[in-house]
Amino acid sequence: MASWQIDVIWIALTIFLVILNGFFVAAEFALVKLRPSQLVALKRAKTPFAGTAEWLMHRLDRALSCCQLGITMASLALGWVGEPAIARLLHPLFEAIHVTNETVIHTFSFIIAFTLITAAHLVIGEQAPKIFAIRRPEKMALWCALPLKWFYIGSYPLLLALNASTGFLLKFVGIEGVSEHDSPHSEEEIRALLSQAHVHGELTRSEHKLLNAVFEFDDTVCRQIMVPRVEVEWIDVGTSYGDVVEYARSHRHTRYPVCEGSMDQVLGFLHTKELIGIDSANFDLRTIIRPPRYVPETIPISSLLAHFRGTCQHIAFVIDEYGAVAGIVTLENVVERIVGPVQDEFDLEPPKIVPDGAGRFLVLGSARIAAVNRALDITLTSGSGADTMSGLLMERLGRVAAVGDRIELEGVTADVVDLRHTLPDRIRLTLPGQESPGSASSG
Repeated sequence: MASWQIDVIWIALTIFLVILNGFFVAAEFALVKLRPSQLVALKRAKTPFAGTAEWLMHRLDRALSCCQLGITMASLALGWVGEPAIARLLHPLFEAIHVTNETVIHTFSFIIAFTLITAAHLVIGEQAPKIFAIRRPEKMALWCALPLKWFYIGSYPLLLALNASTGFLLKFVGIEGVSEHDSPHSEEEIRALLSQAHVHGELTRSEHKLLNAVFEFDDTVCRQIMVPRVEVEWIDVGTSYGDVVEYARSHRHTRYPVCEGSMDQVLGFLHTKELIGIDSANFDLRTIIRPPRYVPETIPISSLLAHFRGTCQHIAFVIDEYGAVAGIVTLENVVERIVGPVQDEFDLEPPKIVPDGAGRFLVLGSARIAAVNRALDITLTSGSGADTMSGLLMERLGRVAAVGDRIELEGVTADVVDLRHTLPDRIRLTLPGQESPGSASSG
């Protein structure tokens, strides 16, 4: 065989090994990046080789070991074949410039060959296929599936030996050889993935907010969403028909608790539809009210939602640990925890947080601490488990609040502007760097 033919064979073998290395790199990253949901969609669409890719995904650890074996073998072979192949091509060049010293020829041939092989190995055999596989994992996984399966089957005995050796070594150093790919994502990891999807435009702001609310859903208890007892609008059982109708017309709710004297004596609740077509002359609330349903204040709202589904009633009375009525909760309160405030044409609820000048905000005492933290990007915390701003201020004061009280919280100043009964109803929060009204005179 002629010398030039030998050179062509060696160069062709070098190019083949570089491409082979790139194939295994691309296959490895494609399998890692490919999500099972993407593969299911490809299989449903009857995409060619989707079944083969699924076969590899079901054996992910060994398939990745197969890729690593192929990369190692291709890299070692490339080092063994590539340097002599390029060095043979350089000999005529050295002869042309009259360099005859074998040591010089060998040294420079090695340096040039090593540089070219390394560059080709990194660019064509590593970086390019890796980036392509990361950005197009579906396409690359389908392209590589069938050849990789053949290599997997052919090298299976060797893979078993290598995996057994790896497992023995891990056990020797105290690590169980459990598949790292079997562990599911934690809640924090999923939230981080959602945040990345939002940043890159895959999720809109409303979608991101909605999905985050779903994660918080089961961490929320009934006490955090209920209407507290002092804010409940109820009807006494002895109220006349005309007064009930007028009360319902002025407050514009669909359901009202019915009590005897106070909310310590709950009899049930009234649905305003029951007032239609009844005899007002012989009106008796006891005949049209529905039996009360009770839930503990510590029940998770996911269980509360199941309660509403099971009872087909959209209102329940919340009781505390002593059995006293602490408030009421409705299906709307549960739904709003996920989708945000939902108000109809009769809702006249003021916003919980409104601007009140540069760096100042008026906050309702019923506003949740967590909601205020999110809205103002602050970190208020309660040591006693208070849920609302009024509860937080009472905790810090250690007494009943009064108009004009000022409390220094975590990075903000809170001034009590107004009271409702004995609770702070409106609170002015002043962020750092802003002067609270009247601060000069109070100092």
